[in-house]
Amino acid sequence: MTYRKLGRDSSARRALFRSVLTSLFKHERIETTEAKAKEISALAEKMVTLAKRGDLYARRQIAEDLLDKAVIKKLFDEIAPSYNERQGGYTRILKLGPRRGDAAPMVILELVK
Repeated sequence: MTYRKLGRDSSARRALFRSVLTSLFKHERIETTEAKAKEISALAEKMVTLAKRGDLYARRQIAEDLLDKAVIKKLFDEIAPSYNERQGGYTRILKLGPRRGDAAPMVILELVK
């Protein structure tokens, strides 16, 4: 499996993913760079699929990657049940344009309603 390193070592990359995933599920919409959004989107899709299972093992797996217990509860109680009839495609990436300063391509990553 190939993935983007995002200019970080493995521990910094994991910390970044944990914090951005927690924010995504908390706010259901975040603004970030395109490269980060593509990586986070794949991880978020897997987490929603796990949460749809709803068993204790799935909850423990997700608890390893999310920082806030309230967000884990929201994922299992609100977000996952709303996707029961959906087989995938839980996130959407909307392009915004370049960021002022370094011209990094910015996007909005959101959960599909």
